[in-house]
Amino acid sequence: MTASIVTSPPVVMAPRSDGFEVVWGVGRLSRGWLEWEADGSHGTVTGDAFGMVAQGDRVLRVRSSGWPAGTSLRVRSITEAVEGPAERYESEWKTVRTLDAASDTARFAVWNDTHQRDDTLQALHEATPEVDVLVWNGDLCNDWTDPAEFPTTVLNPAGLDVSAGRPLAIVVGNHDVRGTWAYQLEDFVATPEGRPFTAFRIGPVACIVLHTGEDKPDDHPTFEGRVAFDPLRAEQAEWLREVTARPEIADAPYRVVFCHIPLRWTDETVVDYDADGYDWFSRRSRDAWHDSLVEWGAQIIVSGHTHYQTWLPATEEFPYAQLISGGPDAETTSDEAAAWIDGEASADELVLTMRDLGGAVLHEVRLAPLA
Repeated sequence: MTASIVTSPPVVMAPRSDGFEVVWGVGRLSRGWLEWEADGSHGTVTGDAFGMVAQGDRVLRVRSSGWPAGTSLRVRSITEAVEGPAERYESEWKTVRTLDAASDTARFAVWNDTHQRDDTLQALHEATPEVDVLVWNGDLCNDWTDPAEFPTTVLNPAGLDVSAGRPLAIVVGNHDVRGTWAYQLEDFVATPEGRPFTAFRIGPVACIVLHTGEDKPDDHPTFEGRVAFDPLRAEQAEWLREVTARPEIADAPYRVVFCHIPLRWTDETVVDYDADGYDWFSRRSRDAWHDSLVEWGAQIIVSGHTHYQTWLPATEEFPYAQLISGGPDAETTSDEAAAWIDGEASADELVLTMRDLGGAVLHEVRLAPLA
C-alpha cells in the first residue's frame, strides 16, 4: 500500500442482492467510510448499528445496503487518522455489482486450502476471471498464532487485491479456527447476516454456505476446551429447514452447497482420534444436515480439506454429488495439487470445471436444471 495508515485494499465481501460489505486493514487508530458513484449520482456510506462512524486500530468495516438487485456501482474507501499526526488515504475506485436472482446466467469461482501460500495465491489470482462471487472455501491460514497475520492473510493475501471484480464469500475451514487468536477471525470476515453460514441466489443458482467446524470432536484435548461446533451444527440444521423454504432458494433451478470439510468421502471408516486420527469427511455435519439437504434437492456439495481432487457422483443413499477441489501439497512446498473451480450456469445447464494451476481440466461436472 502507498500510505502507512492503511494495510490493505478495500475488500468487497458478503455480496447480497441489496448490497455488500467492505473491509480494509489500517495501521493505527482510524475512522473510515465509503464513497460511491452510480448512474451519475454519488454519495457516502458511513455509520454502524450504534450510530458511530467505522473506527478501529487494525480493521475498518462498512456495510452498504438498499441497492436494487443487479446494480453496478463504483466504490472507494476513505481513511483518516483519529489521532495525530493527521493522515488521510483515498483508495482506488472499485467496481461492484450486487447479486441478481433474476439474471439468466451466473458465474462463480472457488478457491480452497490456500494456507498462506503466496505462490498458490498468485497463480490462482492470475487464473481466475471476474465472477459474480469468489467462494474462498476454507483454510485460508495454517493457524492463528500471530494476530498480525489477519490482514496479510484475509485482506491482502500475497499482496493481492483478490476481490477486484469478484466479491468474496468466505467459508470457514478447520485450520481457520485454530490457534490462540482464532476467535478474532470474525473481525476480518464479513458475512451477510453476521454468522458463518448463509444462503444467496446468483441468477439461476441457489448457494448455501455451511460451517463444518473441526476435524475432531469438540472435546478432543488438542482444542483445550476452546471450540463448540456441535451446537453450531445444530443451529445450522434448524436454519437449513427455514432457509431452504424461502422462495428464491426453494425454487432455484440449480442448488449448490459450499462447505470446507466434505460431507462424503471414499473411505468412511470410523476414525480413531486417540491414535492421531482426524476426519476426512464431517460425519457429524452430515448427520445433522442430510435430511434437510435431500428434502431441498441439493445437487452438489463443493468442498476442500483433503488436498485431493475427488468426484463422487450422487447415489440413491446420497442424492447429492460431492466435488472436492485440491489444495497445494500440505507436506511439501509443491503447488502441484492446487486447483480451482469455475462454475457457469445458464438456462440449459450448470457446468463446474476444475482446473489445475496450469489450466488443465481435472474434472468437469454438468448438472441439468431441476424441474
